Order: sequence, then structure tokens, then C-alpha cells
Amino acid sequence: MIPPKSNGEFVANMERVLDVYKRPYDVNNPVVCMDESPKQLISAGQLSVPMRPGQEARVDYEYVRHGMVNIFMANEPLKGKRSVEVTEHKTKKDWAEFIKKLADEQYPEANRITLVMDNFSTHAASAFYETFEPEEAKRLWDRFEFVFTPTVLWTRFITGDDSA
Repeated sequence: MIPPKSNGEFVANMERVLDVYKRPYDVNNPVVCMDESPKQLISAGQLSVPMRPGQEARVDYEYVRHGMVNIFMANEPLKGKRSVEVTEHKTKKDWAEFIKKLADEQYPEANRITLVMDNFSTHAASAFYETFEPEEAKRLWDRFEFVFTPTVLWTRFITGDDSA
């Protein structure tokens, strides 16, 4: 990351992330990194023509679009563990359900899970309360320590504003 010229919020958030990454492995308190990405589903518009004597293979780059999906990925770097889930959307509810699966299926014995992620609008405690009953939402909220990566660079990248 290229830090902004002068921004205390960026530095504070980055220092926190770096401190978390220095923690030793602890099976009872795993450090998990999480992100998501939209992906376009496509198929070939025409079959390629295979290579034959005197002629190179011919590939048609036309494709047929079959919509979009979201890919959630959680990675525990110190253990080499990865969890992936594909969803139709990337809503607060989708995120909350993915995080619940992390807590209950991937890390059921962990005391507290440190989750490092970006500051996307769906990554909020409110997602638990909008998806689950209050008791379940509170149980999940208490299972996690959320650590957010700095946001300044995304603002600069999107707006082109280099004044930060």
C-alpha cells in the first residue's frame, strides 16, 4: 500500500492491522482475513477450432454472459486454511450468514475470532441484527474482534483526490 501524504487515521488503522498480523498462532483466537469479489459468469460463444497440420488453433473471444455472483473468501494465513462460498448477491444478509458459518462450522471451538477485512458497508454489527434474532446476533457479535483495513486509499483511488 502507498500511504497518503499525511493522515493519522490511515496510519492508526494500518498499525492496528500490522500488529494483528504479528500475533503468534493461537488455535483459541485465530486471525482470519476476509474479502469478497464479484465475478461474471460466462461461457464461450463458439467452440474453438483445434490446431491441425498447417493451421494454428482458432479461438473466438465472443462470450455469453450468464449473470454475476459474489465470492466470499476467508483465509487463516498462519494455519494455511481457506474457506470459500459463492452467493448470488453481496448483501448484509449474505455477509452475516457467511460470518455465522465461519463461527459455527469453521471455528466452533475458538474463544474469539479476529477478522481482518475492509470497511465495506455490509461489514457491520447491524448485519447480524438485520439477519438473525437478537440473541443470535449478539452471540455472533461477541465471537469476533473486527479489525478494519485503512480506507483512505480507496477514497483516493475512486475520487482521484490526492489531497489526503
